[in-house]
Amino acid sequence: MIVGNSIGAGIMRTPGDVAAWLPSPGLFLAAWIAGGVYALLGAASLAELGVMIPKSGGQYVFAHHTFGPYAGFVIGWSDWISSCASGAAVSIVVGEYVSFLAPTTMGRASITAVAVMIFFTLLQWRGIRWGDRTQQFTSLLKALAFAALIIACFILPPMGPKPEATSIARAAPSIAAVVLAMQAVIYTYDGWNGVLYFSEEVREPAHDIPRSMLGGVASVTLIYVLVNVAFLYVLGIAGMAGSNFAAGAAAQALFGPRGDTVIRVMMVVSMLSSVNAILLLSSRVPFAMSRDGLFPAAAARVNVGGTPTVTLLASSLLTIGFIVTGTFAIAAGIAAFFFVLQYVASFAAVFVLRRREPDRPRAYRAIGYPWTTGIVFVGGVAFLIGAIVQDRRNSMIAIALLVGSWPLYQVIKRFMRPRSASGEP
Repeated sequence: MIVGNSIGAGIMRTPGDVAAWLPSPGLFLAAWIAGGVYALLGAASLAELGVMIPKSGGQYVFAHHTFGPYAGFVIGWSDWISSCASGAAVSIVVGEYVSFLAPTTMGRASITAVAVMIFFTLLQWRGIRWGDRTQQFTSLLKALAFAALIIACFILPPMGPKPEATSIARAAPSIAAVVLAMQAVIYTYDGWNGVLYFSEEVREPAHDIPRSMLGGVASVTLIYVLVNVAFLYVLGIAGMAGSNFAAGAAAQALFGPRGDTVIRVMMVVSMLSSVNAILLLSSRVPFAMSRDGLFPAAAARVNVGGTPTVTLLASSLLTIGFIVTGTFAIAAGIAAFFFVLQYVASFAAVFVLRRREPDRPRAYRAIGYPWTTGIVFVGGVAFLIGAIVQDRRNSMIAIALLVGSWPLYQVIKRFMRPRSASGEP
């Protein structure tokens, strides 16, 4: 789940931007290592909440338990909508690349994207095991694809010389450049919280959640660092700097005209696990909300295979709606504010619950608390401020929605009733 949910299009594009901001191989690689460490600290902190409150539903569960129903309402609904918007965006990327590889589908990217979404919906409908095995298989394909690219970078001779380093590459980066680079890197690592959406579906939460989160982040960090070392080896820092598709540039240098086809095939393979992962986790959020009376009660139903079919269908339909209408970019832009808010609320929850419920059993405790949790909390607040500054329009819309959500919450609270975990009223 973590490998499939974290590794996406970002690692194909972000290295070029980071190389432009940090035009020194040492600083460039240090940024990717630091991003992995930050993600590892975040995973170490939130794993404590996942073990302590082993309920499916992701960060909504922590917000609802710690700060009350209204906070849960805001986090849950925004998480669900933004996840579906992200699923639509990834499906569209798959459709666009398939159109290039199969000319008969040219101009039908949306149709292909919808077909991909329906395919994974039907697979997951059969039960948890089907969704799990599909995720393991597609994530393995993704890891193998990246491994093949890394090996190719080191054993195949580039077809042209590396671009020469410029004077910019020898200049010390500004503080602003370092901040922008770290923001891009940490966003590329995002997705490491995927396991928390299935906390009650793992066999031994106290053992499996920390192991999968820490091990997953370590795996992603290793892949990202090796990928960037490989890109540096083929292109050099000057060849990467400013490239909006570093992976494509590397493939072009290695395979010539065939490089574009190679990287597009790799992108399709990589995105499939992301589509399956996003659909898996997005269906768990309204499922958890329905049990607390913040989503229609019918959404708490599961089939004999353990799949929450009502919320799976609702998530699939919302995602398809974003694909067909093309509004996923707008929804994702507005939801970016809430997306960062989710992490800030979750890191804050670790502190609040340590103080409020000191005697509650904690089979796993955040490593290095309170300093490590404090670091990621401060980082989350900084990212929240950055989101407001960099995308003021969408952030202001998000804040307006937050202010106006209280009356909607009151209406939902009045007409919906909580259901037990078994689905009974």
